[in-house]
Amino acid sequence: MLLTIDVGNSRIKVAVFEHNKQVDFFIFETNEALKNFKNIFKKYSNLQKIILSSVGKLDEEVVNFIKSQFQTEIIEHKSKFPFTNLYATPETLGIDRMVLAAGATLMYPNQNRLIIDTGTCITYDFVNAENEYLGGAISPGIKIRYKSLNNYTSKLPLLSISEDFEIIGNSTESAIHSGVINGVIFEIEGFISQYSLKNQDLTIILTGGDAEFLAKRLKSTIFANSNFLLESLNLLSLYTEKND
Repeated sequence: MLLTIDVGNSRIKVAVFEHNKQVDFFIFETNEALKNFKNIFKKYSNLQKIILSSVGKLDEEVVNFIKSQFQTEIIEHKSKFPFTNLYATPETLGIDRMVLAAGATLMYPNQNRLIIDTGTCITYDFVNAENEYLGGAISPGIKIRYKSLNNYTSKLPLLSISEDFEIIGNSTESAIHSGVINGVIFEIEGFISQYSLKNQDLTIILTGGDAEFLAKRLKSTIFANSNFLLESLNLLSLYTEKND
């Protein structure tokens, strides 16, 4: 039984896998990490291994507690990955992006893959059919776009994501919703279109906190999985065991 941990900028996602099947899932705020991990470890006292990926800040006390309970693998740049990293500055590539690229490589072999992660930032990562990671793009996520309009203007209100938006906003609030949400949708569709023109047999994976919201509104054929990073950690753990 394996525990996968995804430490984000504000929240932590955790999944339990048994025989390559997810059997449980947890999500909580970073400041509640210690309490939640104690409860999880009490419930799953027979864990064989923990694999952790972090882009956020996890207190050293919490990390030491996790490592003291079970065998723990923390993904780093020097960890083994199933692709050749051709990024010009590999040491600056986010661990989360590397894990997602690994998951796409292992789950969709012999294909060109575009992974779109819609979290705090929207990241685009491309791995070709030869298992070469070439890079991608980074842009502001939906929440950042709403916040920036409020922070950098004197009169625009701070809004949050809305199910109700149109192309033509007939009020300040509806215009903001239109600009932010349609802007993200058009951006993603544009990236998919450009990658598809240049790469045949393109598999597109949409993940992250806003994946489900956006998947219903995108015209492109995609695999939407908001917790793909947790699944990728499980696949990466199996890959590491086979290649040690």
